[in-house]
Amino acid sequence: MSASSSSSLRDTYAPPQAPWSFLPPPSNNTLPSAVTSNASQTSYEWPTGAPANPIFDLSSSLSLAEPSGVEVKLLLKGLIAGAVLQYTSTALAMPFEVGKLLLQAQWVPRDLSLLEGPKVKEQEYEEEPELSDAESNDADSYFADPSNANPVRYTRPRPVDERGYVVRRSVMEEGTRPEYIIPVSSSDGVWGMVKRVGRFSAEGWLALFKGLLTSCVNDVLSSTLQPIIQNLLQSIFTPSPSKSSSILLPVASHLLTGLLLSPLDLVRTRLIVQSFLPRHQSYTGPLDALSQILRDEGGLKGIYLHPHLLIPAILDNGLRSFVSLTLPPYIATSVLGLHGNIDSSPFAWAVAELVGTCAGLVIVMPFETIRRRLQVQTRGIAKPIKACVEQRPLPYNGVVDAFWHIITEERSNLPERWKGEGKDKDVVVMRESWWRSRGIEQLYRGFGMRLSASFLVFLLGVTNGGFDDDSGWAEL
Repeated sequence: MSASSSSSLRDTYAPPQAPWSFLPPPSNNTLPSAVTSNASQTSYEWPTGAPANPIFDLSSSLSLAEPSGVEVKLLLKGLIAGAVLQYTSTALAMPFEVGKLLLQAQWVPRDLSLLEGPKVKEQEYEEEPELSDAESNDADSYFADPSNANPVRYTRPRPVDERGYVVRRSVMEEGTRPEYIIPVSSSDGVWGMVKRVGRFSAEGWLALFKGLLTSCVNDVLSSTLQPIIQNLLQSIFTPSPSKSSSILLPVASHLLTGLLLSPLDLVRTRLIVQSFLPRHQSYTGPLDALSQILRDEGGLKGIYLHPHLLIPAILDNGLRSFVSLTLPPYIATSVLGLHGNIDSSPFAWAVAELVGTCAGLVIVMPFETIRRRLQVQTRGIAKPIKACVEQRPLPYNGVVDAFWHIITEERSNLPERWKGEGKDKDVVVMRESWWRSRGIEQLYRGFGMRLSASFLVFLLGVTNGGFDDDSGWAEL
């Protein structure tokens, strides 16, 4: 075959119709500069036939400098959804929180009699000369109404104070208890207090949500500020990432967060403890409570640095965070002999966290109870609030004084009522036990509810099969 007669393959070559292109065309005349710069950094271009979705449309309008309308709507929807979720979760737990706080703030004296209060007038009436039985019967028959079969017997006048008010001698005395105070009854836990608040005429079921908005704001601010403060402390004291982080920085972040938000916690306690009746309320809302406390109780210095508020806040927040961060790892490593992280044996670490949480409650709860008692007390020129539970007539003088008087002058529960046997079956006998007549249990009001919450968190973790290092302290 000669070279002239042979056909060349170059004449039969045909270019492909639509080759795949993984890079955008380098045209700068028809596309904006923002699209060109973004496209030059990508290595794949999605097909044009994909369905368009404004939420997932990564166009040039989605920028942080100038957010689009879609981004603003998504941001607002996220904020509203988060606020509704936080408010709902706080509202679900609020009745139990109200019952626990009222139990902690309630004063139950050991002998059920009130301490020395206002001065009592000695001479309330003139003493009448005693008559003999015959003279007394003649006088009664002379002034008695023949048509009345049940004559009226006049009781002895009760002692009154200098202003003419009847003086209360006992918390169980009928007729002298104010209408807004819930009667003292046998302690049956947080659920019992919840039922008493709901059924009491001066409170009602809506009273179980007192301080809801303040609690929600406090929770949101606490969960937001604590990580920020911790990161700030780590950047100051441990700027190098190679250095091991100390347990003191997380404890300090929780402590500083609790101290910064201590006025909100004070307002929440006052709103929950005060009466739900409008005519007996000292505060109409959180803003009114905060303004009155700042005006009458020493301003910012009094609300932050007063010893009755500062020392309990330091003990409560500091011990709570220290125990929750150190006790479970110590039990896991020293008691259970676990080594490694939580992924090696998640169930054993969960058991260690449960035991550490229960043991930590024994340490923390007395200081929390003392803090609630001191928060209810007013200072400065402020008038005492009308609490819906019994309060100690004489104020506490600090943490040590409150701890001592709770143990020595209060009781854990009322005496038990037992009916007699045999001939005395109609006689009610009051039986007293050593534990009921001591105030140790007063320091642990709500302990059973805390244990139940910890066991619930543990069971949920076991059934779901997932445990996290940052699960945190189980609180309710």
